[in-house]
Amino acid sequence: MPEGNAVNGSVESRLREIAALFLRLGITGFGGPAVHIAMMEDEVVRKKNWLSQEHFLDMVGAVNLIPGPNSTEMAMHIGHERAGWKGLVVAGLCFIIPAVLITAVFAWGYRLYGNLPVVAPFMYGIKPAIIAVIVSLMVVLGRKALKNAELGIIGIACALASIAGLNEIYVLFGAGTTGMIWYSIQSIRKRLNSLVPVVLLHSSANQLSSLKIFGLFLKVGSILYGSGYVLFAFLDTELVRTGMLSRKELIDAVAVGQFTPGPVFSSATFIGWQLAGWPGALAATLGIFLPSFVFVAFLGPIIRKLRSSALMSVFLDTVNMASIAIILSVCVGMAKDSFQDWRTIVIAIASFITLFTFKKLNTAFIIAGGAILGYLLHLV
Repeated sequence: MPEGNAVNGSVESRLREIAALFLRLGITGFGGPAVHIAMMEDEVVRKKNWLSQEHFLDMVGAVNLIPGPNSTEMAMHIGHERAGWKGLVVAGLCFIIPAVLITAVFAWGYRLYGNLPVVAPFMYGIKPAIIAVIVSLMVVLGRKALKNAELGIIGIACALASIAGLNEIYVLFGAGTTGMIWYSIQSIRKRLNSLVPVVLLHSSANQLSSLKIFGLFLKVGSILYGSGYVLFAFLDTELVRTGMLSRKELIDAVAVGQFTPGPVFSSATFIGWQLAGWPGALAATLGIFLPSFVFVAFLGPIIRKLRSSALMSVFLDTVNMASIAIILSVCVGMAKDSFQDWRTIVIAIASFITLFTFKKLNTAFIIAGGAILGYLLHLV
């Protein structure tokens, strides 16, 4: 029986709980996928006890193996565990919609006035606070994921490979395959299975019609692995180089994705609006998020079955460790950009100490505190 169903209560009451949680996370979840996952772990593992830490780790590994926005897919997985396919849909929509609406407001204003509000002083403090939140989560999850010395060695190798620039999907599948091969060598009775990532649609957006925009972003949601920055690199090729979008508009879309809460992929709403107004925003939003609902609906029910197989359990354990290593490697890159001077280092250290001193404190307060402290120190 799924852990989420072990708690008493009707499906309707669980759906209300899911809606309330993910609406709140969708409104307060600043900082991108890694910090969203940190906030979800804090809520559903530590506070609400909806999931065990091991199963949460399995889901983190699973969403890294499929295309699309990782934190959005995590929300869907959690909803599915708690209340079946209805929970999947409710969690996904409640997490996505606040970000999309907020981004749409910025997109509307941007199209009218051609610029964004001044947000640099707040981003100055948000970035180091986000790094502290991510690292603190990885310390907790890393302790759970590190089941033996071999996993530790693989994790270090994955972190180095990711820092060196190797595509994260190769790192994940390479780590999982290495773990299975090692297990097979150690246990002759097991045979090696393989997983192949799903690759779906291929379309082109040569015109600014809503249908073409939908096709482009449907392709993105179906085949794109990685963070929001991978999304922007992809769109630079598809839109900027073809003259459909200016590079300034793309850079501003990156900024919107950073300082608005919820999924970074909601930047698609902003870009779609610049291409074709609100119909383009709607088409881009539907296109980029629709595949995630399909992938999670397919993958969610089989995660536990994979864990019941000894060989595939090794695969999941290794992918979990690789996922943590990749997230930590992302923090290295973020730190290079975020630690500009002594002020940002102070904010990161203060955030880190606060997290470990007040373990039940909502991470949204850490990020908000970082933003305020960044603004105040920026004036010094």
